[in-house]
Amino acid sequence: MPTRRLRPPPATPSAAGAPIDFDRIRRDLGIPEDFPAEVTAEAEAIAAQPVTAGADRTDRTGRTDLPLVTIDPPGSRDLDQAVHLERRGDGYRVHYAIADVGAVVPPGGAIDAESQRRGQTLYSPDRSTPLHPPALSEGAASLLPDGDRPAVLWTIDLDAEGLPVAADVRRVLVSSVARLDYAGVQADLDAGRPHPSIALLPEIGALRLAQARARHAITLDIPEVEVVPAGEHWTLELRAPLPVEKFNAEISLLTGIVAAGIMLEGGIGLLRTLPPAEPDAVAALRRSALALGIDWPADIEPGDLIARLDPARPQVAAFLEDAVRLLRGAGYTPFRGASPEQPLHAGVGASYAHVTAPLRRLVDRYATEICLALHSGTPVPEWVTAALDELPTIMRSSDRLAGDLERACTAAVFVFLLGGRIGEEFTATVVQAEAGSARATVMLHDPPVRAQAPADGLVEGSVIRVRLDSVDGEQRRIQVTPV
Repeated sequence: MPTRRLRPPPATPSAAGAPIDFDRIRRDLGIPEDFPAEVTAEAEAIAAQPVTAGADRTDRTGRTDLPLVTIDPPGSRDLDQAVHLERRGDGYRVHYAIADVGAVVPPGGAIDAESQRRGQTLYSPDRSTPLHPPALSEGAASLLPDGDRPAVLWTIDLDAEGLPVAADVRRVLVSSVARLDYAGVQADLDAGRPHPSIALLPEIGALRLAQARARHAITLDIPEVEVVPAGEHWTLELRAPLPVEKFNAEISLLTGIVAAGIMLEGGIGLLRTLPPAEPDAVAALRRSALALGIDWPADIEPGDLIARLDPARPQVAAFLEDAVRLLRGAGYTPFRGASPEQPLHAGVGASYAHVTAPLRRLVDRYATEICLALHSGTPVPEWVTAALDELPTIMRSSDRLAGDLERACTAAVFVFLLGGRIGEEFTATVVQAEAGSARATVMLHDPPVRAQAPADGLVEGSVIRVRLDSVDGEQRRIQVTPV
């Protein structure tokens, strides 16, 4: 099923012109509008310090010589990652600088306490609700190309096949040289004029994707449903990921895999885990493939089959909807001493940790501190070990809130788009019509939203015409009838 991207665009409809009250949705969910005064004051005081001031920023290697660049959605200012790629013999060297939130958030302070209450940055169509005050997340801690910044630099050497052979992680000072966006980078790559710092991104990205296949990783490249501005209002659009987004994601996944390895070797850590799919779930997916006419040889793993398919085909879209069942049960697993009984992330096909988005996700700051300590042979800070057992609960709660916000905002948009169109006909693809079920799920083509329909006679993957019967914003449900 397409997911929703609610990261605000650079320009959004004005509150006066928009008929959707996103403020009310946030209030109903208990999402704060502003930071407490003491949190803002602490952040502004930290941001006003020279970049090398304070005990937490000293003894850093200066790596401002690295021409690092960031790649993010247009208009973004909370920049967690900056990258520089180079050849190393017949292999490669990946420099991946991550915003050093640990250097600017004092443990036990007001910002620390507030970030634990929030858990992560929350995105609505018209604004974001940041994890950290903008003075840090969009200023002193963000890897903007306007001066030196404290960063945690991962240096990962890869062999000719794209496998990591050595890794280093340490606190440094960096200076990003360019703020790039995905569409611009993709256009430059297509035109043969990539930024020199990321000219190797397609090459390394392709090798890492091949390694993902060797790990039987499961990646669902389903087009995303974005809430986007349309004049003074809002609409929904399908957007398929660009190749450069996949390549860039592989750099982040590589870093998370290396981080997990450091933790497992060191005997302490916080992994992002997902158990392997149950045999019954795989068997059910095989039955779905058979019903949809998708050839699935017995010796092919689910992730390898999915990687071969074209998600633009209606039958494949329906199959990917069913394949989501393979990726249920993700969580965070802390451990001390012995490795956890189940250390893997089945979607990644390896052990994996979140360390690359500390400005927007609380857990990354703690996981990064563990890796820094283990790699340097120093004790993991007590404030980190004391929080390990509580972090999964914090993240689970914030993940739930993020999901509720996305669903509520998207429901408000589809009510606005469809509420006055009862009785009209639409083209739709049947994405779920399980045997024995009275209801089926269809995806309208325009606007791209899910609706419920009577299942009788419907076949997954088929394209049909439906009539809109009702739109219920409170229940987030659209009812249609096949014509």
